Amino acid sequence: MQSFDAAAIDALLDYPGLIAALEEAHRGGVPEAQHMVQDEPEGGENKFVALVGWARAEIVAVKMVGVFPGNLKRQPPEASVQGLVAVFDADTGAPRFVADGAEMTFRKTAADSGMGSKLLARQDASTLLVVGAGGLAPHMIAAHTAARPGIERVMVWNRTRERAEALVDRLAGERAVEVVENLDDAVAVADIVSCVTMSDRPLVKGECLKPGAHLDLVGAYLPTMREADDAAMARGRIFVDTRNGMEGAGDLCQPVAAGVIGWNAVIADAFALCQGQHAGRGSDDEITIYKNVGGGHLDLFTARHLAARVRSATI
Repeated sequence: MQSFDAAAIDALLDYPGLIAALEEAHRGGVPEAQHMVQDEPEGGENKFVALVGWARAEIVAVKMVGVFPGNLKRQPPEASVQGLVAVFDADTGAPRFVADGAEMTFRKTAADSGMGSKLLARQDASTLLVVGAGGLAPHMIAAHTAARPGIERVMVWNRTRERAEALVDRLAGERAVEVVENLDDAVAVADIVSCVTMSDRPLVKGECLKPGAHLDLVGAYLPTMREADDAAMARGRIFVDTRNGMEGAGDLCQPVAAGVIGWNAVIADAFALCQGQHAGRGSDDEITIYKNVGGGHLDLFTARHLAARVRSATI
């Protein structure tokens, strides 16, 4: 049985290839996928997540990761998401390989949002704003710029400026990235706004979004979390990667509960977009919103692409 660490996954799963693989996978049917979220006993903030995706006659992918937000405050800091992805033969059940769970999660999440930008953002998008400077942020920069190669300016905003500056330093030599101080001003000039935070209150104001902007919402995976305000959700045309589990996303369920939008405001999911059932963006001035809900099917698609890359690398 093979094992792939973060460096190996980085070498095998480039974003142009992974985004294309996710698009192709979404042109097919929806695979069987289930998930389980276990809260920390006695009310702690940590969670353990298990997701299972099964592609008949191909592979079974099982992701097992812990989400421990406090890890970032440890000395030295540790990743807040850690675990494993295990891949099994779908015919025999035999284990085929295991892969670093954090890196696989980063890759599939960023590629999902990159696919959203490819499908929904303006083709001439040239300015990207990433809101948040955690472990996912550099992956989001790589994925969005792979999806929209015309991006020339990349901005990063974070509540703690020092973390944004550390990200810029880490990317030095790879890409020019600038730290911005005023979030509203940065939102106003960005063609693509990608939010990757753990915020429990809205950060992006709808009144600041310029016509034609694309808003990518990745955080707010719990009903109590929020990255964009009601005005943003009311102004934009809303798409999701999957409708399965979207009711638990704070950026959707909170404005629905407040009567700002209804669930019918979610126009289409990634399967409908990739299969041509919905055209996506309707005009250059339209504001599009892509809620990255996630799910075991995306872990399955990513693991399947990794398996294909491993086969091609060994031929």
